[in-house]
Amino acid sequence: MPISCIIVDDEQPALEELNFLLSSIPEVKVIGQGRNGIEAIQLVEEFEPDLLFLDIDMPGLNGFKVVENLAKKDELPQLVFVTAYDHYAVQAFEVNAVDYILKPVEKSRLEKAVQRAKKQLESETVVNDRLKNLLSMIAPSTQKKSKLLVKDKNRNFLVDSEEIIFANVSDGTISVTAKDLAGEANYRTLEDLQADLDPSIFWRVHRSYLVNINKIKEVVPWFNRTLQLKMSDKKETEIPVSRSHSKRLKEYLKL
Repeated sequence: MPISCIIVDDEQPALEELNFLLSSIPEVKVIGQGRNGIEAIQLVEEFEPDLLFLDIDMPGLNGFKVVENLAKKDELPQLVFVTAYDHYAVQAFEVNAVDYILKPVEKSRLEKAVQRAKKQLESETVVNDRLKNLLSMIAPSTQKKSKLLVKDKNRNFLVDSEEIIFANVSDGTISVTAKDLAGEANYRTLEDLQADLDPSIFWRVHRSYLVNINKIKEVVPWFNRTLQLKMSDKKETEIPVSRSHSKRLKEYLKL
């Protein structure tokens, strides 16, 4: 299968040129194009590409801010920076970019970057560990909650966080399923809930699901190299794992 990729550049001529060059490389397939950092994040979340070609100097969110936002959500694909400026090179590799290409882009240089990305994908390397470690060092330390308030049938229950099996978002409502009950949590987003829980235990396996990896009952291989999880709640709820998160979970479980 070709490597799915998204390209993002705020200059339309540069975007068109990169798309043209990539169209002549059979190993890749462009599945989306964006003009700024916000669009980059939205496209990655929607299409879950294998590879992201990303400009650095963009209005609003620059390339590094895009990477920071995606890494926080565990949704960072393989990354190639494409820029007109060489002084970003060190910073680019500090966030584990596969490659760094200077404009104007040459096809031979682009092919080399694609081959590097392909090698990384085949080994299923987790590309954002270094950035995540950096973020954890510079972020203010916060006390993780040991108990969580869950509303069920107009009653408020305190649940040990380690007893939470999974959480999901639907129509803007955050639902929590624990060992003995299921209800709503008073959080605005799944990201807010995740920030209050132990990141070594609670993994975001899909944009709509946060799971306790100690409460997974069964791991089922699924289509397109993804996985599906059967959880240990009473209903044995089946939860999809996105392709990007399947890679991380396979590595953790040594599948």
